[in-house]
Amino acid sequence: MEKKSFKKHLTPEQAYVKIRHYCAFQERTHIEVKTRLSGMGIGWAHANEIVSKLIEEGFLNEERFAKAFVGGKFRIKGWGKKKIEAELKKKGISSYSIQKAIREEIDVADYESTLLKIMKKKWASIKGQGITSYVKQAKTRQYFLSRGYENAVISKIMKGIIESEKD
Repeated sequence: MEKKSFKKHLTPEQAYVKIRHYCAFQERTHIEVKTRLSGMGIGWAHANEIVSKLIEEGFLNEERFAKAFVGGKFRIKGWGKKKIEAELKKKGISSYSIQKAIREEIDVADYESTLLKIMKKKWASIKGQGITSYVKQAKTRQYFLSRGYENAVISKIMKGIIESEKD
């Protein structure tokens, strides 16, 4: 028995109008747009033409998407550079655009002060029986490695927290 598709297939012109609104609402990646077009019943040849047109008209811009993504994930979610980079690679963004966005959107001083603020909170939250300074350091380091921060930066900030705790 054949499955019937009830999805309405659009002409390339109709799909272009819809996808323009989709791109104007929020920054999108090329892959997201092509997937959306595919769902509208548009073939890859027409999808590539539409994507090219969107790029020419400024509705689709990989660097702009990367900057928005980096800024949001760093400021709102407190992610580290490595995690942001990995997520952008998953979305098919070029290494050049990723590096440029990270350089432009994340200030080194802000990066370290954000990490310090979050780390103080995490450090204070690790309590309990049998929690030694070593265990606290290990748990804190693991937590921030999983959030995408670099080991060297974690060590530098943690050293400052340990020194301030001794005083």
